[in-house]
Amino acid sequence: MATDCEAWLNANPVEADDLSDSFASGDEDNGKSAISNKNINNEINGNWLSSSSTSIHEARLKAKAKRRLRKNSSRDSGRGDSLSDNGEMVRGTSAAPTSPKSKLLDRKSRLGKGRGLPKKGGAGGKGVWGRSGEVYEPEEVDEKDPNYDEAQENCVYETVVPPLDERVFEKTVTPIVQEYFEHGDTNEVAELLAELNLGPMRSEVPSLAVSLALEAKASHRELTSRLLADLCGPVLSRSDMENSFDKLLRELPDLVLDTPGAPQLVGQFIARAVSDQILSEGYIEGYKGRVDCEYTRAALDRAAVLLKMSMGGLRIDNQWGTGGGQRPVIQLIKEMNLLLKEYILSGDSKEAERCLRDLEVPHFHHEFVYEAIVMVLESKGEKTFKMVLQLLKSLSMSSIITVDQMRRGYERVYMDIAEINIDVPRAYFILEQFVDESFSMGIIDVKLRDLCPCRGRKRFVSEGDGGVVKLESY
Repeated sequence: MATDCEAWLNANPVEADDLSDSFASGDEDNGKSAISNKNINNEINGNWLSSSSTSIHEARLKAKAKRRLRKNSSRDSGRGDSLSDNGEMVRGTSAAPTSPKSKLLDRKSRLGKGRGLPKKGGAGGKGVWGRSGEVYEPEEVDEKDPNYDEAQENCVYETVVPPLDERVFEKTVTPIVQEYFEHGDTNEVAELLAELNLGPMRSEVPSLAVSLALEAKASHRELTSRLLADLCGPVLSRSDMENSFDKLLRELPDLVLDTPGAPQLVGQFIARAVSDQILSEGYIEGYKGRVDCEYTRAALDRAAVLLKMSMGGLRIDNQWGTGGGQRPVIQLIKEMNLLLKEYILSGDSKEAERCLRDLEVPHFHHEFVYEAIVMVLESKGEKTFKMVLQLLKSLSMSSIITVDQMRRGYERVYMDIAEINIDVPRAYFILEQFVDESFSMGIIDVKLRDLCPCRGRKRFVSEGDGGVVKLESY
């Protein structure tokens, strides 16, 4: 529209005064309300205009309204304003945005071609990482770069683990040793220690393990001896072992305060280490004539005696015994039978409790209950009957044998009573009496008592029944 107006003005030049676009004020329009519509159309600001001047004025108004519409379209692209033929604003129509700013953020093709996908496959513009699947090659160093440093070109970067100090060493290694007492895997301990930068604290590992084993069970001491034998070589050297045992001998006065039998136990560790070739054979001889502490002298004497006994056939490699579930089942059964026989002879229930606890097989206590009841069934007097009842009562009250283990032991006897009865004809009768006494003493409950099997027997009834054989249980 503006182009048409400019072309019309060039074809019909007029004076500048005739192009005034001012309107009459509101007061003037009110004062001249009586004038006819014809006079209003031909008079502006008191000047009479010709028809050609009126046409120029209308074209001027249309061009001005067009410019105002173009300016407002950038602010509100959704208003949809348009012009009518008379130059008036028409609202309510939805027109497409004409602002050039809206096109700057549009990544689609402006030519109306293509499939509507982003330009450059999504790899163009700010804040993008590149098209998917693109692999970046190593960036080459530019020697002309002002930040280029020749010393950094051949640098090798490695992970540096600082060495452990005494406080951090104890907090780090103690959980590893305590966890080893549970699983018994020396390879895992070696791997964990290899990841640490022990530094000068390397010789402290054996002394820490032995000091923890002194307060633990015999099975844990056996595990500690195996651990020292497996660590010597891959992780620790023989000199580290000797320095560690030297420290243990110096700290014996302090260890005795917590573990009174520490000198004898340390002597056994030394003898086992010499037997496993962790320490040299002349290690004990090196202390002769220069020992002032009585505890150190007692430990060395104990180690020397054990080594002399080993020459006579004593196996030092099994001096601590095998702990818990690592023992063969046959060996555990033999030790339980010996424990029961010793209890029948001595009658000391406290000693029997201690020996059963030292076996460290709480999951296998049902075998102890089974062997005790079988011993009662095979015995001939009432002494064994009463002593076994007292022992089971004591073990049940002290919770050394749990309710579940006690129940399993009785149920095993119930299952094997038919085979036991072959060797012991009165087994059913004795078992029934023993179960009743166990229930009266609170060792078992009613449900377990009712499960006790009863042997059926044949009995001839009176002559009036015609000699019919009846089955009856007692």
